[in-house]
Amino acid sequence: MKVQIYDLYNPVFDKKKIDKLQINGWIKSHRNNNLIGFIEFNDGSCFKNIQIVYKKEIDNFDFLKKLTIGTAIYVIGKYIETPNNKQPFEILAEKIELIAECDVDYPLQKKKHNFEFLREISHLRVKTNIFNAINRIRNSLSIAIHTFFQENNFIWVHTPIITSNDAEGAGNTFKVIAENEKNKIINFFGKQVCLTVSGQLHVEAFALAFRNVYTFGPTFRAEQSHTTTHASEFWMVEPEMAFCNLEENMILIEKTLKFCVNYILKKCKNELYFLDNLNSGLLAKLNVFLKSEFKVIEYSAVIDILLKAKENFSNKDIKWGMDLQKEHEKYIAEKVFKKPVFIINYPKEIKAFYMRLNDDNKTVAACDLIVPGVGELVGGSQREERYDFLKNRMEKIGNLNDLSWYLNLRKYGCCYHSGFGIGFDRFLMFITGVDNIRDVQPFPRTYNNIKF
Repeated sequence: MKVQIYDLYNPVFDKKKIDKLQINGWIKSHRNNNLIGFIEFNDGSCFKNIQIVYKKEIDNFDFLKKLTIGTAIYVIGKYIETPNNKQPFEILAEKIELIAECDVDYPLQKKKHNFEFLREISHLRVKTNIFNAINRIRNSLSIAIHTFFQENNFIWVHTPIITSNDAEGAGNTFKVIAENEKNKIINFFGKQVCLTVSGQLHVEAFALAFRNVYTFGPTFRAEQSHTTTHASEFWMVEPEMAFCNLEENMILIEKTLKFCVNYILKKCKNELYFLDNLNSGLLAKLNVFLKSEFKVIEYSAVIDILLKAKENFSNKDIKWGMDLQKEHEKYIAEKVFKKPVFIINYPKEIKAFYMRLNDDNKTVAACDLIVPGVGELVGGSQREERYDFLKNRMEKIGNLNDLSWYLNLRKYGCCYHSGFGIGFDRFLMFITGVDNIRDVQPFPRTYNNIKF
């Protein structure tokens, strides 16, 4: 019977019915004492490995003992229970055939490799245990996001990647150009276009028809940044809800994040245990997160706290109206409240034009969720549904012409509505304990660096 490692670890799979099993995979490590050989083996179906044992009596013993790490093999053997050993079972090989050799210059030998080295071989690093774990969690986190929103009756909207607007108004976009068959640049769309920085504006149109919607896909920022939390290409989760105010928005944010963390704790136990051994306290942190009651505090109150503690910061120029720096955010979450914190009602000058103006005419109904160890994880707001107010903000920043369709949504049955954005890769950093965004993305794209 042809099986996968996933089957062998599955408690409902009846191993006793197997006379001889067949399995394909790769050698993770190999030792031999000229009488018996032990191969640590993985076929990609499961994070866990299994042990293949072969004895001197096997036909090609002398050939097998020369097999190296990374080699692909085909094994026929017997399932043997080993309850007193480290692994609950092993495979006693009756036949092992070579499928594909691995060259002797294979860079992933049985030793510790640092992240910097592994970034230079992104096409191979997924074969290591740590990147195997990270990418399995990345897959499960994607499923968790879709599961949460689908179970809560949200519609998934595929917003465009090529767009004519910069949703945030920051101007850090990648321009899209087209060439004809003569390599001449042509005005393909009739106007300047760019890769999207956010699907929010487009998904708002769907919220005003379907009520609860979300978009989940790649976004792009042309920021010339070398920090550990910025990438040029990353994924965003952006829900948008009609008939939803800021308070209800924050409730949904908390529910979304906790559902996803709980999902990963259940689905990726082996991967998380492995990462916890590398980064002690990871599992404890995630469980504390689940039990935490998120704090809500006004931006103005945060400024008062920072003013009293400004000697703790490299940026000591603390004043109302400033954009909070990462060190300020982490201080609030890690030192003051020691749990996730929603900071709300930011000055209008430092937030996007689409956020609803509060009655004080100075602040907007915005929220940022600050999480210990990461800083900002989620940003959201109640959107400006009042035509005149939104038009005034858009005229001041000069994007009224390009986004006239967005303004016109306010004329045709618009209602109060809210939404938020989760940086998927940063969320993955929080869950895995990895401190560099380059190490949670399969093939990272960052400023001045694109190798693959």
